[in-house]
Amino acid sequence: MDWLRALQHLRDTRTPCVVVTVAEVRGHAPREAGAKLVVSAGGTWGSVGGGNMEEAAIRRARDLLAGGDTGPVTERHDLSDKAPAEHGVQCCGGQVSLLYEPMPVRPAIALFGMGHVGYELALLLSRHDLDLHLVDSRADQLDQERLAPLQDGPAVVRVHREPLLPELAIALLPAGVEALVLTHDHAEDLALVDALLRSGLPGSIGLIGSSAKWLRFRARLAELGHTEADIARVRTPIGDPAVTGKEPARIALAVAVDLLTAARAHV
Repeated sequence: MDWLRALQHLRDTRTPCVVVTVAEVRGHAPREAGAKLVVSAGGTWGSVGGGNMEEAAIRRARDLLAGGDTGPVTERHDLSDKAPAEHGVQCCGGQVSLLYEPMPVRPAIALFGMGHVGYELALLLSRHDLDLHLVDSRADQLDQERLAPLQDGPAVVRVHREPLLPELAIALLPAGVEALVLTHDHAEDLALVDALLRSGLPGSIGLIGSSAKWLRFRARLAELGHTEADIARVRTPIGDPAVTGKEPARIALAVAVDLLTAARAHV
């Protein structure tokens, strides 16, 4: 496949990669400015000119992947028979500047419950570059027309309709997902938290509700066999305390600030 389709495939499969672009050419060079190469840990697509320069570019891109770098990097390559080379000499005589742009895996956030707060939260999160998973046992909450405004942003919105057992959607979530439980039913909330803890998938688990609710949940989760370390993985209350108010939009804003900060920390 070409580099553009490869890039989309890697993004869809949550595979980190680096896009290498010929940013500037002076003199003679094997490729023109704008030529691209996509590099993952296990493959390459496209070309910035072949030879020593391309082999060096692939190695540099994979060093960036291994180091977890997320910022762009620019390097200059001299295409001269006097320039140091490890993979053969290129004597075109020009100079090429390469731009390395790491493409980390998008953060993934799962919202269990698309009621008033969940919907407002989904609207905010849909404006960010992330994978947004929406789960609700009520079909009307996931109606296509209701969710249409979420499709306008950069987020990749994935809808999971599980009317009887919404916890079945957990198996479809990516590892490291930030999960948030805010359904209309406390019994459903408990079942979801239990299933999320057993799955080992989430990077974090947030639960909406009061301190009294959490006291009941803690006791019930212990009865279900979860250790204190397991139970401590659940964050409640949720949301940035600096954002106050009880209106759904305000609660959603507080939670979005908290979630996006956590998501950035895991990138």
